[in-house]
Amino acid sequence: MLIGVLKEAAPGETRVAATPTTVAQLLALGYEVVVEPGAGVASSFGDDAYVAAGARLGEATGADVVLGVNAPTPAQRDALRPGATLIALLDVRTDEAMVADLAARPITALAMDAVPRISRAQSMDVLSSMANVAGYRAVVEAAHEFGRMFTGQVTAAGKIPPARVFVVGAGVAGLAAIGAASSMGAIVRAFDVRPEVAEQVESMGASFVSVDVETEVSSDGYAKEMTAEQVAATAAMYDEEARAADIVITTALIPGRPAPQLVGPETVAAMRSGSVVVDLAASQGGNVAGTVTGERTVTANGVTILGYTDLAGRLPAQASQLYGTNLVNLLKLLTPGKDGVLVLDLDDVVQRGITVVREGELMWPPPPVQVSAAPSAAPKAAAPVAPPKPPMSARTKLGLVLGAIALFGLVNATAPDPIPRHFTTLMLSVVIGYYVIGKVAHALHTPLMSVTNAISGVVVVGALVQIADDDLVIKLSAAAAILLASINIFGGFAVTRRMLGMFSKGA
Repeated sequence: MLIGVLKEAAPGETRVAATPTTVAQLLALGYEVVVEPGAGVASSFGDDAYVAAGARLGEATGADVVLGVNAPTPAQRDALRPGATLIALLDVRTDEAMVADLAARPITALAMDAVPRISRAQSMDVLSSMANVAGYRAVVEAAHEFGRMFTGQVTAAGKIPPARVFVVGAGVAGLAAIGAASSMGAIVRAFDVRPEVAEQVESMGASFVSVDVETEVSSDGYAKEMTAEQVAATAAMYDEEARAADIVITTALIPGRPAPQLVGPETVAAMRSGSVVVDLAASQGGNVAGTVTGERTVTANGVTILGYTDLAGRLPAQASQLYGTNLVNLLKLLTPGKDGVLVLDLDDVVQRGITVVREGELMWPPPPVQVSAAPSAAPKAAAPVAPPKPPMSARTKLGLVLGAIALFGLVNATAPDPIPRHFTTLMLSVVIGYYVIGKVAHALHTPLMSVTNAISGVVVVGALVQIADDDLVIKLSAAAAILLASINIFGGFAVTRRMLGMFSKGA
């Protein structure tokens, strides 16, 4: 079968659906590849590079499989041959006219922006790939507009404070922005309605801002839209963080719906002059009051708001490579025989999820895909548990302490020298050891074992000296000490060896 790579017709689009690298991968799957002349020029991939990779130049719309970044224009769709398979970002969640137009044609249409968010489909998830690039580029654009350094410095001319960045949303784009801003030396704070992502935020070098609201992850892998109560609970936090920040980056998107406005006009009006807002949700209305889709605006108080929708396209070579790799991974799934024959299996949840039209038959919307784990079976009835032993009463503790004192006094009063001195040392060691070890956390018990091994070694040496004594009691006591201390030493080494084995790679 022949794969055609379109030259993008959307104004300002710099990406291309295949790079010379991915062309070679498509050829390895058994396909032939034709690329429209000039398709990769905006991404710095010349026609000669495609020819050298094994593709030929020509019209892509007549191919069996047509690859594009954005949805083809009506003229390009009219040129598709009957039975062709179109694979592109089709915006089918919001563009009903596009869905109707595709359904009226004798073609098969697969939407890359509809890949289910499940583990098996991560390598085909174009939205995540582009969000990753856009999040990084958002920081670059913000740094350009900010006009100051992100990192703090102390110089002979004075101290330069670090920039303060506030990121709303800790999805793929948010985490990419956090990582980029942190690596540039900024103080980064981030918020997400899913508290379980706090660890990811902190691992990227940012501080997680917590708000006492409860949310849940929806069945499509995105955070659910916040309720009015949750919006009210976070509004004060957004206002406080935005006022204190030099740069605000918002990434809150809900597929198929307008973006929620999280930063209101009052907050924007209270931000410092020179502050920068990058609204990654601008394509769906924006998270920030004053965002204009696709435009750069400056408020009356000097706040710059960037509503660019082409952030991924501003890094065209890398964005094209990532997008092309997503397409290759999808075609690997669609080409089980690696023989250049595309086979669409609608029993596969990934293939069914992206199928908009199959040979002129409308297949959209697909059945919902559950991304969370199946609910666990009902717990079995627990076996009856014996009631815990009652704690030792204060009277019993007092009795034991008085008994130990009496025994200590009796030994010291009646035993011949040097037993009292040794007995005193033993009792003090028992008391100190009890309180020291009893206060050690369980996580530190294994490091503590090395200390006890050292002590046991001293015990063995002392017992070896005493075992030569003529007194039978001393000899037996020394032998018992050697045995018990040796067990402790070798047991400690055995446990340590087993623990180290848990971190060793198998042969």
